[in-house]
Amino acid sequence: MSVLRNPVALGFAALGAVIVAAATFAIVPENQQAVILRFEQPVGIYNAWKPNEVVGRSGAGLVARIPFVDKIVWVDKRVLDVDLDNTSVLSTDQRRLEVDAFARYRIIDPLKMVVTAGSVEGVESQLRPLLGTALRNELGKVPFADLLSPERGAVMDAIQTSLERNAQQYGAEIVDVRIKQADLPEGSPLQSALDRMRTARQQEANTIRAQGLKQAQIVRADADAQAAKIYADAFSKDADFYDFYRAMQSYRHTFGADGNPPPKGGTSIIMGPNNGYLKEFEGRGR
Repeated sequence: MSVLRNPVALGFAALGAVIVAAATFAIVPENQQAVILRFEQPVGIYNAWKPNEVVGRSGAGLVARIPFVDKIVWVDKRVLDVDLDNTSVLSTDQRRLEVDAFARYRIIDPLKMVVTAGSVEGVESQLRPLLGTALRNELGKVPFADLLSPERGAVMDAIQTSLERNAQQYGAEIVDVRIKQADLPEGSPLQSALDRMRTARQQEANTIRAQGLKQAQIVRADADAQAAKIYADAFSKDADFYDFYRAMQSYRHTFGADGNPPPKGGTSIIMGPNNGYLKEFEGRGR
């Protein structure tokens, strides 16, 4: 009763009760997992991640622990990111690349995470070099051109599978792996690569051009052969008509009747009535 009459003592008692209650009870949010440690040994897990769980029935809420003995380690339940910048990678066609990538992961076994890594930051520090190793191993198996083609998806899947095997030891699940940027390094290596690409394209263009010329020559030769065959067939059927036709063609060209302008200054041709060149004008009855 004396305590109740002393306001100072009552205040200290209320403060002590608040401190004990705060050390005993804790509220676990929906987006957090809680691992209870007692003398650095795990004794309980609250709101652990489960696939396809229903919000509100996951185990979040008020939990109790032994005050000043138990410690809570908070583990994020959401999908987290780990970034990797300026990683040097050598592709299978011996091109050095500067790669920026990231991995998205989730902690699915908080107890294993606490035992092996201690915290989410510890998991991230472990995953970053593992992601770099997976990038170098998998990108070293493909040429640079595959990163610019649909084959890139298969490369990303291979990197994710490789990283997933190592992430499991930390209680993590790899959700996705993506390359943000893959560039050739600045300076002489970049210029040399561009020169090689330009030379390769020029060689390809020259090859296509040569194949086109070859095909054109083949088509032209076939056309000339068909024309010669037609002329030969015509000559064999009616030799007189063939001679007449060729003579008419010659007359048209000689006398400018085919539309070609006569030579500058003009030319006079004098022929006798019995000239052999004009024999076709004598008619078929000669």
